Amino acid sequence: MREVFTGNFTQQEPIPPEAIDAAVAVMRSGRLHRYNVGPGETGEAALLEQEFAAMTGAKYCLAVASGGYAMGCALRAVGVAPGDRVLTNAFTLAPVPGAIASVGAVPVFVGVTGGLVIDLDDLAAKADQADVLMLSHMRGHIVDMDALMALCAARGLTVIEDCAHTMGGAWAGVPSGRHGRVACYSTQTYKHVNSGEGGFLITDDAEVMARAVILSGSYMLFDRHLAAPGAEVFERVKYDTPNVSGRMDNLRAAILRPQLRNLSDQVAAWNARYRVVEDGLRGTPGLTLIERPEAEGFVGSSIQFLLSGWREARVGEVLRRCAARGVELKWFGGAEPAGFTSRYDSWRYAPSAPMPETDRILRGLVDMRLPLTFDLEDCALIARIVSGEVSVVHQSAE
Repeated sequence: MREVFTGNFTQQEPIPPEAIDAAVAVMRSGRLHRYNVGPGETGEAALLEQEFAAMTGAKYCLAVASGGYAMGCALRAVGVAPGDRVLTNAFTLAPVPGAIASVGAVPVFVGVTGGLVIDLDDLAAKADQADVLMLSHMRGHIVDMDALMALCAARGLTVIEDCAHTMGGAWAGVPSGRHGRVACYSTQTYKHVNSGEGGFLITDDAEVMARAVILSGSYMLFDRHLAAPGAEVFERVKYDTPNVSGRMDNLRAAILRPQLRNLSDQVAAWNARYRVVEDGLRGTPGLTLIERPEAEGFVGSSIQFLLSGWREARVGEVLRRCAARGVELKWFGGAEPAGFTSRYDSWRYAPSAPMPETDRILRGLVDMRLPLTFDLEDCALIARIVSGEVSVVHQSAE
């Protein structure tokens, strides 16, 4: 009898009871707005910022309305102006070039390697076109950060890290987000902690953080932040920094604080699932796994593999056959975006030229979520289904 998977690839775990209790307490108080606190009170958003800064080892942290807002805010805070060019990955998702475009800047796309990280040779070739790199750790794949930062230091590039897929990850023991000048994270439902929407911005740069806090809509209430620089820094920037409101509220912060305390356990659970699927796919004819570098502390909330050199019809057949057995795969090689698989040539507001090597890799790239609502047996079943269907289609073409 043919095995069929019946799980849901977009179903998340329930919000923990402790987080629900904290959210209810905020609702009972009526003080949802982050600055609406009584005498001697500290709001949930301020506490969350303090805790996230401590977790990452950053001096400063700002909680905001979304990961996309965090990126746009970071770009403004480091001085990116309309018309500026900003380097970023060709392999990323729409919020990254969207954040660049939102401040009136122009994305300059940098190629991807077979390891699904930014191509350092292409970055070196394009480094003179911009002053800022928005580095996307797309799908949790972390480039050699020591090599990247050396290149960027030599070329005078400011690095902003998009860590939407690497919260809880690391490179050579250094938490993801602690290499660049600024890092941005997402707490959207399908990321590593879940508040529906939300995000963080961290930095050790006092003036960048002061600008970010005012940009987010402090209304001069910056003294209510626990993970921000002193008042003297705000005095230097407060009258020439616009308010582009994007604050996180106390309700979402209350939901996130207990989840953040459990993040390391969640990372371990994701990686256990990832390894089961990886082991089940290894050796499948025609399928290439993405080998993870030893220095990379990754978070396996999704898995990618390559069907390199496969024609579109054959890849489509794999997707159809897996879907018929309950396994949802996404493909980055289609002519039209489907299931959030847009790529650099999909965003018509951003100029781009063909990138043959990047195009070759993306044509074979298949992606799959691994929610924690799956157990290890589910993951083993999913791997058997994918491996079996890839093998069938591969053999039929021989």
